[in-house]
Amino acid sequence: MKKIFVTGATAAIAALTLNSCEKYLDRPPIGQINEDMITTQPSVSTVSALVDATYVPLSTTLNLLGDWDWDNGLVVRNDFIIEDIASGDMLKKWAPDGDQAWMDEVSSFNFTSMNPAFNGVWAYGFEGITRANRAIAQLEDQALMTEIGMDGSLRNRLLGEMYFLRAFNNFGLVTNFGDVPILTHPFTDFNEIYEAAKRQPAEEVWQQIATDLSRAEELLPATKYADAAQPWRASRGAVIALQAKAALYNRQWQTVVDKVTALEQLGYYQLNTNYFDAFDVAKEFTENEVIFAYDHRSGTVPRRGNGLTALMGWGFIAPSEDFLSEFEPNDPRLAYTVDTENRNVYKLLGATNDGNKGNEDAPNNRVYIRWADVLLWKAEAYNELGNYAEAVGIINDIRARARTTPVLGGGTAPAGTLPARNAAVTDKAQVQQWLDHERRVELGFESHRFSDLRRWGTAKAVLTGLGKNFQDRNYLYPIPQGEVDKSAGSITQNQGY
Repeated sequence: MKKIFVTGATAAIAALTLNSCEKYLDRPPIGQINEDMITTQPSVSTVSALVDATYVPLSTTLNLLGDWDWDNGLVVRNDFIIEDIASGDMLKKWAPDGDQAWMDEVSSFNFTSMNPAFNGVWAYGFEGITRANRAIAQLEDQALMTEIGMDGSLRNRLLGEMYFLRAFNNFGLVTNFGDVPILTHPFTDFNEIYEAAKRQPAEEVWQQIATDLSRAEELLPATKYADAAQPWRASRGAVIALQAKAALYNRQWQTVVDKVTALEQLGYYQLNTNYFDAFDVAKEFTENEVIFAYDHRSGTVPRRGNGLTALMGWGFIAPSEDFLSEFEPNDPRLAYTVDTENRNVYKLLGATNDGNKGNEDAPNNRVYIRWADVLLWKAEAYNELGNYAEAVGIINDIRARARTTPVLGGGTAPAGTLPARNAAVTDKAQVQQWLDHERRVELGFESHRFSDLRRWGTAKAVLTGLGKNFQDRNYLYPIPQGEVDKSAGSITQNQGY
């Protein structure tokens, strides 16, 4: 029988597979992996490979959890659908058609709990947590670590990475679904799995995130990269950034300021001189802005290339007119984001050409956290704290970098482009409006927009203004109906769905 590798790791843990003859919907709730799916002969190599496998669900590699399983939303990560398409920034395709109509349903907010987008988000999130738990269980087994002879510093680093990734996946789940099951250890049988298949209050999920990030911060080395030879790994900087983001979503404004300040004091990150450097495949891990990204690579076995670029070859991913109109005249960021004439989304192609368009195995990374985003969190916190001048100062720093970025094709933006905002303003609503604008154009197509609108409580006003059928219930997405059904109702549905 054909097998689908769910680890993306080396052959050392090839036993960690799912049989493709077992339909995804026949798997136990929350995608848990059984004990018999993991090697019975652990070693330093297998434990390390299990850690590496935990990163894989963060990739946009095609068909990680299925074989062209569009019906269950498993062909590729659905971040661009639930964030960019849902927010009205992105259209499914350049030329509207009936292909994958469920994406259009997300766009219009005419979806049900059966929509594949939400099943995909749930599946990828819990797949990442499952893998993290398996690795954590081994790394926390001191007798096992002694038996296999793993160096203590390596063990600590890998364990810190796993706490971070578990928190990262929980963050995505709680912000999209609210109350979700909390999984903190691997299970040995289906009865234990079903017992755990109950939603826990969002407050407890946030507490688990905080606990995991605190542990990760203690364990990861005090260096820019956790491992200089593999700079794609989760670092202490990534941990502190996620702590700041969690505080942002919980309206803990002073904590946001303190955490971002702590990151600034490390001296690791700064705005690149050129806006596009953070996305340029030729400058990955040599520029100074990206804090955490998934390291896509071409030509590996198993594959770890960027499959989202393949979808663009079929006409997927286009800007909305409303998004395009948000850019101020001559803003260099627009041309680096999307070329409407040739229908290329450069930010997602990793180059200012179409070389990766249609490539199922492209090498450009998926950027999750970068410094401009983090600085704008601090600006938002400052605005909420009434420190308006500091907030506007950060916004102006972002605008200055954009203004001085070389224009695509050569030259500089005309004088008067992106003028500085008035730092003397003391109107919180005005500063928030400037912040909203700056985040939209600076972070466009990076899968942040819908979460921003939800966090600010403006999603209903903005999206109904775009003609979407947004309802109050849509501030949370529905729990995938298949998960509710498989759990015999122990996993309950969100209100209104």
